[in-house]
Amino acid sequence: MIKIENVFFKYETSEESNYIIEDLNFEIKEGEFVAVLGHNGSGKSTLAKLINGLVLPVTGDILVDGMNTKNEEDIWNIRSRAGMVFQNPDNQLVATVVEEDVAFGPENLGVPSKEIRERVDLSLEAVGMSNYRKSSPHMLSGGQKQRVAIAGILAMSPEYIILDEPTAMLDPTGRKEVMDTIQKLNKEQNKTIILITHYMDEAALSDRLVIMEKGKIILEGKPREVFSNVDKVKEIGLDVPQVTELAFELNRDGFEIDGKVLSVEELVGEICP
Repeated sequence: MIKIENVFFKYETSEESNYIIEDLNFEIKEGEFVAVLGHNGSGKSTLAKLINGLVLPVTGDILVDGMNTKNEEDIWNIRSRAGMVFQNPDNQLVATVVEEDVAFGPENLGVPSKEIRERVDLSLEAVGMSNYRKSSPHMLSGGQKQRVAIAGILAMSPEYIILDEPTAMLDPTGRKEVMDTIQKLNKEQNKTIILITHYMDEAALSDRLVIMEKGKIILEGKPREVFSNVDKVKEIGLDVPQVTELAFELNRDGFEIDGKVLSVEELVGEICP
């Protein structure tokens, strides 16, 4: 479990009163898929770095399986349990061959060679990239590169995978490849997923949705419940999935349609029961 308790954070260059994260409290349970939404500057990417121990709270505590990110002796254990995938896949690739790139993390953790080979095989299979193990990462598509980056994190056997806008630089095909991989890891391997995103359709796939503004959580709950508050979400300046907004507008125009739909199939079922 990840626990965030009374956390305040600001960067050293910030003004004294300008906290990026302010009195934040919440938990992420094992096996959950949590999506975090918010405008630029809302604190969502800083939250990802705090969980991974890349930055430390000014006050408050972040506990990853009971280990405090403030304890230097625990930081490598925390980072091996809470793997981080960043926005630009090119910035995460360190080797000239896919399998060597995936092996880089466990090699640095001192994992025995035989186990590294097993981890590389399993990780590439999990993200559907086994056939590219001998390829150059830089010859792959954006979606394939990001899947290799995820495989590199998987090879370190994390319990939690933190993804900071992993599809922001990808085309629709690449986005689907990565999201399919994330869902598979969550459902089939029970990996805990923390997804920072600005795509509403990606957030709709999560178990729990958190919306942040000015370093605080202002809405939280199941995506179906959060997105059904269309006026509230739009008041914040965010969108809802297009199909949810269409259902909302049809309902407002007098059609008896459930405003909590999240997919085209659900909307069709409401219109043509």
